[in-house]
Amino acid sequence: MTALLPLMTLLQGHNEEAAAAAAGLMGLGCMGFILFALLLMVFPVFCFWRIFTKAGHNGALALLCLIPGVGMIIVLCILAFGDWPALRDRS
Repeated sequence: MTALLPLMTLLQGHNEEAAAAAAGLMGLGCMGFILFALLLMVFPVFCFWRIFTKAGHNGALALLCLIPGVGMIIVLCILAFGDWPALRDRS
């Protein structure tokens, strides 16, 4: 809480320009966090999409990664224990 004390005093103070600057920085920080969170969601989907297509499956199965909690487990189980059509076509 003590780390936010200078920011809180700026927002509550009578200096409107400083309060506006602090609010703008907070908004910019929130947007950066949202972009980082989206990157953390999109990157595994992209990687698993490539793996599924190379294994011979439909790449859209990678969207299962977006299910919170169990999505990655489902994807890994499909890849680990499922039949890979690309290997069947090679022989």
